Amino acid sequence: MVGATEGPLGASVMSRPRSDGRWLVVGDTGLLGTDLMATLASREVTGVARPEIDITDLTSVEDAVADFDVVINCAAWTAVDDAETHEAEAFSVNALGAANLARACALTGAWLAQLSTDYVFDGGAATPYPEDAPIAPRSAYGRTKAAGEWAVRAELPDRSWVVRTAWLYGEHGPNFVSTMRRLEAERDTLDVVDDQWGQPTWSRDLAERIVALVDRAVPAGNYHATASGATTWFGLAQCVFELIGADPARISRATTAQFPRPAARPGYSVLGHESWGPAGLAPMRHWSDALTAAWPRLLIDP
Repeated sequence: MVGATEGPLGASVMSRPRSDGRWLVVGDTGLLGTDLMATLASREVTGVARPEIDITDLTSVEDAVADFDVVINCAAWTAVDDAETHEAEAFSVNALGAANLARACALTGAWLAQLSTDYVFDGGAATPYPEDAPIAPRSAYGRTKAAGEWAVRAELPDRSWVVRTAWLYGEHGPNFVSTMRRLEAERDTLDVVDDQWGQPTWSRDLAERIVALVDRAVPAGNYHATASGATTWFGLAQCVFELIGADPARISRATTAQFPRPAARPGYSVLGHESWGPAGLAPMRHWSDALTAAWPRLLIDP
């Protein structure tokens, strides 16, 4: 396995991630995990999920991670509202699970990509959050994901990437775009929130960006892997209707207050992409371009 080697004068020189090594995708059956497995199909990749691995159990994690060079953690408690009343359970997966993976990677010399979220921020900004912005989660889900970030940085500071993403859609799981497709066929009119801003991100684009982190030997650190540009849920819904060939005027603007939920939703989830330039990568493409490219795949019902 790769790990630290001794450089001149005995200094520790951290290895680079091995893109030609063995990859482990934890949580391989979800929206992102499925796309990662497809993106890595020509490589030496293994996918695991429950019951093959229990990330809340360190022994289970150590057994699963052994002999891999790159580990990508897509496993998470993502039921945002349920986390408000089950924070301990969400913490076990999102924080303890991330810590266990980082500890196991520290033992073997593997690199770890930890998926995180816009919910670690308070959502009160008016300009995109940079990668080093102070975190201030407002929900149980956000707190548990922030704790997972902290654990990974603490346990594996030189061989980990914290990859924050948001507003994911794709072929392999429920998401806002698929919901709008369904509701367009079921309802004459829709009310959609127009006071929450974010970056709709195709899970296939995200998978390719995570692989690029390894292939380009990008330094450890925080990275925001969301599409460029920004819109509201209302704007995204209108774009979906246009792609269907439906009249976007059937959608009316609504406010967050009209749809109260147990967990606070960030009003502004736009993430900055300043870290990509120094890493030798451009920001991901504009959200509308990605949605147009994804559309033929999204029309294939599972």
